[in-house]
Amino acid sequence: MDSGAIRRRLALGLAVLTASGLLAVAVPGDAQAAATALCPGRKVRTLPFSTGKVLVYKRGGYVCAVTLPKRTGGKRKMSVSVQARGNRPVVDAGTYGHHAGPVTVHAGRRCVWLKGQVGRGKFSSGWILC
Repeated sequence: MDSGAIRRRLALGLAVLTASGLLAVAVPGDAQAAATALCPGRKVRTLPFSTGKVLVYKRGGYVCAVTLPKRTGGKRKMSVSVQARGNRPVVDAGTYGHHAGPVTVHAGRRCVWLKGQVGRGKFSSGWILC
């Protein structure tokens, strides 16, 4: 295969990936589909609590988390925190309409502690994914 054919195939592959990424972001869907676009990797946990849920994704040695409200609409206080054992937590907190995060930490093979909040409802996991 000559270099021109290789370049054309790479360009086509890049175009397909770009188009699918744009469609995933542009097409309205449920909140979980939006979280999938925010965090790379595979979903390993859904941690529900009274006013929302924390979605946890892993890829390589990295852990990513997003907090989603149970009911959409209107801005409210939200936060998400991920802490790898032995390190400080990485936090995203504020007043949001759709989600808090994503936050990503390099955990390697260490345990992580996840926290999430939507309004008055809070969640704290303890050490997990060890």
